[in-house]
Amino acid sequence: MSRVDGMNQPTASIHRRLLPNIWDLLVLLIAVGVLVALADGAREAIHESLAQLEQAPLSLDPWQLPEYALRTTLRMLIALALSLLFTLIYGTLAAKSRRAELLLVPTLDILQSVPILGFLSFTVAGFLALFPGSALGAECAAIFAIFTSQAWNMTFSFYQSLRGVPRDLIEVSKGFQLSAWQRFWRLEVPYATPSLVWNMMMSMSGGWFFVVAAEAITVGNQTLTLPGIGSYVAAAIVQKDLSAIAWALLAMLLVIVAYDQLLFRPIVAWADKFRLDQTAGQHSPRSWLLEWMRRTRAVASLLSPLRRGWLWLRTRRLDVRSERLPLPTISVKTNRWIDRLWLAAVIAGALYSLWAIVAYASMTLALGDAFTALGFGFITFARVLLLVALTSLVWVPIGVWIGLHPRWADRVQPVAQFLAAFPANLMFPVAVVGIVHFNAHPDIWLSPLMVLGTQWYILFNVIAGARAIPNDLLEAAANLRLSRWLWWRKFILPAIFPAYLTGAVTATGGSWNASIVAEYVSWGNTQLTAHGLGAYIAKATEAGDFPRIVLGVTTMSMFVILCNRLLWRPLYRYAEQRLRID
Repeated sequence: MSRVDGMNQPTASIHRRLLPNIWDLLVLLIAVGVLVALADGAREAIHESLAQLEQAPLSLDPWQLPEYALRTTLRMLIALALSLLFTLIYGTLAAKSRRAELLLVPTLDILQSVPILGFLSFTVAGFLALFPGSALGAECAAIFAIFTSQAWNMTFSFYQSLRGVPRDLIEVSKGFQLSAWQRFWRLEVPYATPSLVWNMMMSMSGGWFFVVAAEAITVGNQTLTLPGIGSYVAAAIVQKDLSAIAWALLAMLLVIVAYDQLLFRPIVAWADKFRLDQTAGQHSPRSWLLEWMRRTRAVASLLSPLRRGWLWLRTRRLDVRSERLPLPTISVKTNRWIDRLWLAAVIAGALYSLWAIVAYASMTLALGDAFTALGFGFITFARVLLLVALTSLVWVPIGVWIGLHPRWADRVQPVAQFLAAFPANLMFPVAVVGIVHFNAHPDIWLSPLMVLGTQWYILFNVIAGARAIPNDLLEAAANLRLSRWLWWRKFILPAIFPAYLTGAVTATGGSWNASIVAEYVSWGNTQLTAHGLGAYIAKATEAGDFPRIVLGVTTMSMFVILCNRLLWRPLYRYAEQRLRID
């Protein structure tokens, strides 16, 4: 009898572990609620026609905001998922292949500099043609526009992280004879994850900055307004409805708190295990949802096959090379000639693209137009560098303090996300009324609008860099009793410098983009214009002047590329060679 009981005891224990508990119920309620809401928003977007979109005017009724918030959030989540996929593929190719880097990194510089209005001007017609008569084409165009405001800083962060993996960890992976696939998923992605997560949060918040432009799709002389918070804000600005703007802010705050608690807070707490530490931290990020999920029984059992499948996939060798058919070796001389031919092909492609742009613009524009755009470019360039320098002086010390105090980081995270998501358009009433009332100069007082959304790239990346500093190094610096100045100059600034560079690069590119909405603002019928390339592109877009749009976007891309090549890339190389944690 005792043998039978002994045999049944493990079975009973297994059954108890599979029985649902209160945590299963709570997690399932949240998961089902989120899935039902997202499915409802997706159903409306899929089945809506262009005729319905044109006939149904956007309402400023606050009771419509929950539906609008759901539609906007769904677009941003889809764009974020696409941005993550793009980051893993594009960033890996750029970091792993010298020849691919010659093409992909300058292309990323160009993509980062092309304004969202530039993407919309040339992609809307293609998306609408894919789904004739359906609003799904406009939805895809809006998602693509949001994607262009999210993907670049994530890709820069991942690329820089892959280039900065400590050499001793790479040697350990070689000692364990990991294949390239295994090393990617078991070393490189985990090492890049903490910084990537913070940049995902910044991307999600940064998407709000341009969602107003993304949800108002212009086709010829017709504007298709998609239901969403961005289009709601645009309509409130046109009608000077301050109460509607207040309701939109409240809806944004609730949405940001929701996806912070349900998405980013669990990811941040989960990603903390990938920190490069030899000693345990005093405080780890916590997430109530992640703790609930870890206490579940049935949900954990349901997810177990997915977990095992993912573990199996990332631990496969997946070697490209075969032992029976080894790849032929290439001599150093041949390799150099391949590099030269590839470089020549890249330069030839760039020159051909430049020639095509010049040929298109020269059909209607004169040489004087090019000098005009160039002059405006120098004005905006001076604004961008000055504003990035000033915001760095403010946010680097604050970001370091937050990153080194994890308890405060948990509290500041949703606040920083809301401030980063705050659309600059909502500051237009204050800026326009104040400038008109005090008769101030728009060239000076419109400039701060450029960094309202982009300054947060610096803050988020500095926080990520400070949180990534190993605890043993922090303890060593404390034991050495360094003076405050020496602590900053010899320890903290070198430690966060690679992360700061990623934030500065993306903040610079974001400021160029923001100049389009910041140098040409309106409140009702009142319009203010600052001299600069952003206002030049905004006016050309409003007039439908495609040659000047092309000229303005090309000029902006050239400025961004030259800045990255002459300033940021040398600093990146310095950080890779001198400031790696090895």
